[in-house]
Amino acid sequence: MKRAILASFANRLAIPDLRWMPDEGLTMGRLRIELLSGLTVALALVPEAVAFAFVAGVHPLVGLYAAFLVGLITALIGGRPGMISGATGALAVVMVALVAQHGVEYLFATVVLMGLIQIVAGVMQWGKFIRLVPHPVMLGFVNGLAIVIFLAQMGQFKVPGSMENTGHGMSGGEWLTGMPLYTMLGLVALTMAVVWVMPRVTRIIPAPLAGIVVVAALVIGLGLEVPRVGDLASIEGGLPAFHIPAVPLTWDTLKIILPYSVILAAIGLIESLLTLNLVGEMTGKRGGASQECIAQGMANTVTGFFGGMGGCAMIGQSMINVKSGGRTRVAGIAAALFLLIFILFASPLIEQIPLAALVGVMFMVVIGTFAWNSLTILRKVPLTDAFVILLVTVVTVMEDLAVAVVVGVIVSALAYAWNNARRIHAKTYLTPEGAKVYQVQGPLFFGSAEGFAEMFNPKADPAAVIVDFADSRVVDQSALQAIEAVAAKYEAEGKRMQLRHLSRDCHRLLTKAGHLMVDSDDDPDYALAVNYSVKTGILGGH
Repeated sequence: MKRAILASFANRLAIPDLRWMPDEGLTMGRLRIELLSGLTVALALVPEAVAFAFVAGVHPLVGLYAAFLVGLITALIGGRPGMISGATGALAVVMVALVAQHGVEYLFATVVLMGLIQIVAGVMQWGKFIRLVPHPVMLGFVNGLAIVIFLAQMGQFKVPGSMENTGHGMSGGEWLTGMPLYTMLGLVALTMAVVWVMPRVTRIIPAPLAGIVVVAALVIGLGLEVPRVGDLASIEGGLPAFHIPAVPLTWDTLKIILPYSVILAAIGLIESLLTLNLVGEMTGKRGGASQECIAQGMANTVTGFFGGMGGCAMIGQSMINVKSGGRTRVAGIAAALFLLIFILFASPLIEQIPLAALVGVMFMVVIGTFAWNSLTILRKVPLTDAFVILLVTVVTVMEDLAVAVVVGVIVSALAYAWNNARRIHAKTYLTPEGAKVYQVQGPLFFGSAEGFAEMFNPKADPAAVIVDFADSRVVDQSALQAIEAVAAKYEAEGKRMQLRHLSRDCHRLLTKAGHLMVDSDDDPDYALAVNYSVKTGILGGH
């Protein structure tokens, strides 16, 4: 027995798909595309990691180390080749209160526990529940995240050093005006133009990388005074060192970090799994949800021990990678290693890259990420779906992704329950013997239980009544209770009632109405979504 349990546990931990290349193999041409795509992603990661470190209230290197470690580990063992992970704003806005109140060491401990929780979620295969996210919620998620990415770039149009990052962009500070603003806008437009034109000319170099190189060369060559990466912070540093979080190993510490760890783990997994689905749709290949949970957990656990702030999948950088041609694990690994090279050796050069070039690339990501077709289908889809799309979009922008997805799923579930509650009805007819037959149609569950009870008229019905469930399905305990309530009313009137075509588990679970059951060979066989004990002595032998 113990061996079987251990074998099952080992199977769940197994990483089944570590293919490094598409079916056609890793040719020199494919390797070049993957490496250049990784370089492009690494350049885009630098300002994002620095900005999100500011959001969390930690040193920029804490964000850069997280981007390197989380990106490298998830690229190696993640559930979807082509995805990019790193420090994200969705997690940073949760961390800021912890860091402000308890310090950065508690953040490292929180990230370690967050990773362990995510590993448990992967082993338990909880990632499969991402299937419960409806398509309207996905559309709202994509649109909301596109808007968040756009707003996050607005801070680059303010005077460096005068703004405060809030996670959805920069607040406070002074906006650029006059020639500096016009120069910034012109360089952004030039970058976007290069990214748009480049694929129509050649695909030897990824379009986003070409845009960054062209604009950076222009700015450095002409000596233009525009905001650069170095104006955010210095990215120079050494290798991340192993470091056990300096926190007391007490229950008080656990009580501090556990709530943050659970929230961060949930947000990280939701964003990662939704990005997994989105990248899968773009590349035409499915990813492993449980495998991604384990990879994210391992990445965050390691990151917490190496001075990183933790992270999750990044939809913006993943889109850059996919649009640049990255399809294998090589691109993600290259992005992480390039980022480490920037930190160790190339910081003076990287700090000279104009922010306008990176803003232009991110604006093209926004255009490519936003589901523009959702604007036209809003008039064609049911009103509830349209409302969910708009609701999730707004909540994503105003709050965060996790809250938006949960709200969207709840609203969609309530709408589904309401629609099904209205479907229940019954056809009636009299048999030659004078019995009245109710042919129930539609699901019977908590939402439709009241409507089910209202279909019957015990006072006016004849002495014999047959309730046929052949075209219905009993879903939960509320449904069983509704059946028993109707049976009790007929019994009080001294009338005989029979229940037909109920599944065997309904036979067992019904108590008051159990002796009214009629067995037949064509009874349905489905598992009832309820589990509670009954006394077999009152079931009349069923």
